[in-house]
Amino acid sequence: MNRPLRHIAVFCGVLVLALLARVTWVQFFQSDELANDPHNRRVKIEAFSYPRGNIIVGGKPITGSVATSGDFKYKRTYKDGAMYAPVTGFASQAQGTTFLEGIYNDVLSGKDDRLALKRAQDILTGEKPRGGDVVTTIDPKAQKAAYKGLTDLDAKGAVVALDPRDGRVLALASTPSYDPSAFTGISNAEGRKFKAMDADKSKPLSNRALRETYAPGSTFKILTAAAALENGVISDIDAPTGAATPYRLPQSTTTVGNDVPGAPCDKASLKTGMQWSCNNVFLDTALKVGKDKMRETAEKFGFNSTVYDEDLGDLLASKSLYPDKLDKPQTALTGMGQGSLTSTPMQMAMVAAGLANDGKVMMPHIVDELRGPDLSTLQKIEPKMMSRAVSADTAKKVQQMMEYTVNEGTADKAKIDGVTVGGKTGTAQHGANVNDERPYAWFVSYAKQSDGSSPVAVAVFVDPKDMDIPRSEIAGGKLGGPIAKSVMEAVLNK
Repeated sequence: MNRPLRHIAVFCGVLVLALLARVTWVQFFQSDELANDPHNRRVKIEAFSYPRGNIIVGGKPITGSVATSGDFKYKRTYKDGAMYAPVTGFASQAQGTTFLEGIYNDVLSGKDDRLALKRAQDILTGEKPRGGDVVTTIDPKAQKAAYKGLTDLDAKGAVVALDPRDGRVLALASTPSYDPSAFTGISNAEGRKFKAMDADKSKPLSNRALRETYAPGSTFKILTAAAALENGVISDIDAPTGAATPYRLPQSTTTVGNDVPGAPCDKASLKTGMQWSCNNVFLDTALKVGKDKMRETAEKFGFNSTVYDEDLGDLLASKSLYPDKLDKPQTALTGMGQGSLTSTPMQMAMVAAGLANDGKVMMPHIVDELRGPDLSTLQKIEPKMMSRAVSADTAKKVQQMMEYTVNEGTADKAKIDGVTVGGKTGTAQHGANVNDERPYAWFVSYAKQSDGSSPVAVAVFVDPKDMDIPRSEIAGGKLGGPIAKSVMEAVLNK
């Protein structure tokens, strides 16, 4: 072989080696990156080439898959889509996945490693692949009551219902909502529908129950009371506090009055203060507890942390905030749920649930079980305690006050015949100058069974900004109380 031919042979050999090296690199080192590249159309085609598994509520699927024409063989369908959208999220050929559809995409699409054997069997038998199912903790009657309560008001708002004993999410509603079925395909018309929803100023795609935070107003007074009792600032809930009304904020000439005309708030006890939602009592109480102990108690209930279940990889709620740096006036204001304090509806449901559960805060979870397409169990979710927020003695004293507030005070709209109910109203001022906007309406409550345990705690949030009602009618008891009552009744009558 002459020299030029040898050079050509060596050059060709180097090219073959380079090609083999590149193929090896792509196959073994870049395969995951390429498979998950959002621009890889083949991945999307394969993902929609067979039916997805379903999301289950009350033993029945609220999702489905329907055959279509074109490259994508199946697209997602939803039953009562708008009611369940805050739970399911969406699975769209064009827009991707969110919430349970996204968090458990591997299970629902059949790609989860625990389904590898089933995939291999399908190849051998020629059976059409199908994803696994996500079985939720949602109570369909409670969900319907929550959604109906909000839509009957034609309000922006949210409802969260928890089982205090184990943290199961029984209802999760947010309005205005959207029907995920409207844009599960890839057509231009569906794309325009999604863009219109995304641009809508009422934010139907936003999950108000989990992702948005608001001033919690007077519902936070139950936590202020718990902090005072737990830290020994108050031991007798019937003893006068000495807090005058109107209450003058420390280091300030600003005074704060009370919302209930004629209420006996002057120097009232903690119990009477809860009964009539006396601002002076809780401003003074928070100041005496101090910012550090107030924050410590709030954090034990979940404030300043994202609500995250490591076993599920399930981000349930954005961070609710009890601020780090507060002066004395700001500390006092947090006692009545104002100032720079913010909370998600999920967080306030956790506070109510923790107190109803004798001070134990359970980790909220919205999934009960993950199962394969053959109905075999892949994972069963076990309840776990997030924290011991306050002692049982403290929790029972707060329960006593909340139950008195339902029976003899401002939370009477949640009263249920023959059932022990505890509750607290909330009306939260907000806006650039605090009072610029129409106030938020809140309500938190729980119901007890005959054995003293509580199977349900509820938080209701209503933003009445666009509601056609006078400002004087905006109150947590009037707007949120009936919704909380209907949700609790739905659970109790299960």
